[in-house]
Amino acid sequence: MADLSKIIKAYDVRGLVGTDVTEELARAVGVAFVKVLGVDRAVIGRDMRPSSPGLAAAFADGMTSQGASVIDIGLASTDQLYFASGSLDRAGAMFTASHNPAKYNGIKMCRAGATPVGQESGLRDIAELVSDYLDNGLPEPVATRGTVEKRDVLQDYADHLKKLVDLSGARPLKVVVDAGNGMAGHTAPVVFEGLPFEVVPMYFELDGNFPNHEANPIEPENLVDLQAAVREHGADIGLAFDGDADRCFVVDERGELVSPSTITSLVAVRELAKEPGATVIHNLITSRSVPEIVRENGGTPFRSRVGHSFIKADMAETGAVFGGEHSGHFYFREFWRADSGMLAALHTLAALGETPAGSTLSQLLAAYTRYSASGEVNSTVADADERSAAVEKEFGSREGVEVDRLDGLTFTHADWWFNLRKSNTEPLLRLNVEAADRPAMEALRDEVLAIVRAQS
Repeated sequence: MADLSKIIKAYDVRGLVGTDVTEELARAVGVAFVKVLGVDRAVIGRDMRPSSPGLAAAFADGMTSQGASVIDIGLASTDQLYFASGSLDRAGAMFTASHNPAKYNGIKMCRAGATPVGQESGLRDIAELVSDYLDNGLPEPVATRGTVEKRDVLQDYADHLKKLVDLSGARPLKVVVDAGNGMAGHTAPVVFEGLPFEVVPMYFELDGNFPNHEANPIEPENLVDLQAAVREHGADIGLAFDGDADRCFVVDERGELVSPSTITSLVAVRELAKEPGATVIHNLITSRSVPEIVRENGGTPFRSRVGHSFIKADMAETGAVFGGEHSGHFYFREFWRADSGMLAALHTLAALGETPAGSTLSQLLAAYTRYSASGEVNSTVADADERSAAVEKEFGSREGVEVDRLDGLTFTHADWWFNLRKSNTEPLLRLNVEAADRPAMEALRDEVLAIVRAQS
């Protein structure tokens, strides 16, 4: 059978266009989507990559060959697709490779109501069936094929987001938005229309070849243009989105990057003000300040694995009002427990807009920033398990250190913590370190990296 383990990963399909991800594959996934999940109707959307229209059409062809009906919303951000899945009560498929370079593409799938499809909730079974189809051919079409209807939901999506965040009292702000030639260039103009903000657009032209920089704001080099523009324009805030605009990163008025953990704390406090005592999800690489601030504001923090399918499942189980990841994903119960970078951006703008004239974002966020973090540091290694074991051997027996294996290895001490885990999507070991101050963080980071990158 065809081995799809490198393409169909923990919570999506992703690979090189033409080599791994083809229209043949997309058509087979469309058929399997119907067969495995019992889907008889779905909504599909796509990003601006040149290969996305063909992949989306092939997937729809696979679905309709088995009698399922499809609503095609065309160009969309991933959170716009989740909106369509939730509001139309249909399963969904989004054609995107998110932050990956132009040569990649993929498929994110969900059940009706934007409920995620991961390895444990259908994706493994879809992979097995797709493998069989690629080896032995697709099943025959049913007698009555399903239909494809095109529908524009962009304005409805924008209106819905603005109903979830009260911006009526916000003061005027100057906002630089870097869409990275991705889908925020499609959604931001409609979302920001009518709001009291002067928007300075950067790279709003949809271009899946990413001519200015990769649409991956977690990498510092992709934020340089935004940081310079914020300082140049004297802006109050800068926003950077990834390719499918489901993640948002924030830059303050000085052009300094704001940690996604800080935004998690900010939004958590806002949501807890509306629902005192609620649960807030944070993944295991967010700052330890997040659970501290949640508790201080009367909430219940809940620690989750990294990845949207895990966060959403934990939100459903706990009834959490909000969840945040250090990668810039933010999840909202009012948004079908799905992640929306644009909704997180609106919350941040609302919080800043409620401060007195002359107040700055860095002043607003000072109370939420308590520790020094490394950010994610990636290492390519020959044997990730062997290198992880070497780190555990060195740190696991140290006095005062606790180890857990919720997602990779997390080592916790009174003065610091770090997590080391294998990537779900790339051949990497990912390290996140946090300590009381920068010198302590850098010393610990360098000590761990010396072991990770040593010759085994």
